Amino acid sequence: MRLGFTPLAEQDLVSIADYIAADNPRRAASFVQALRQQCERIAHNPAGYRLRPELGEGIRSCAHGRYVVFFIASANEVVVVRILHGARDLAAQFGAGETPS
Repeated sequence: MRLGFTPLAEQDLVSIADYIAADNPRRAASFVQALRQQCERIAHNPAGYRLRPELGEGIRSCAHGRYVVFFIASANEVVVVRILHGARDLAAQFGAGETPS
């Protein structure tokens, strides 16, 4: 299955790396790499992850440490829509249930 990232998800990865790099640049790179590997694992079995209808139609999530990967799966592709810290106001990040583009 193909794996893609929205521009917002790519920006989330950059922001996560920048935040971690402030204290530990080496860990920033390894953590972002681990997040990308988690996304690859998601693409192998996307239906095995929890649906999040309160955030938008077809959105699923997978926790990775303190972060949560949000994605939408179709028959041929998994698209990561956001990667956010679990303490964030998730409903606000998703426009109170609107599907992100």
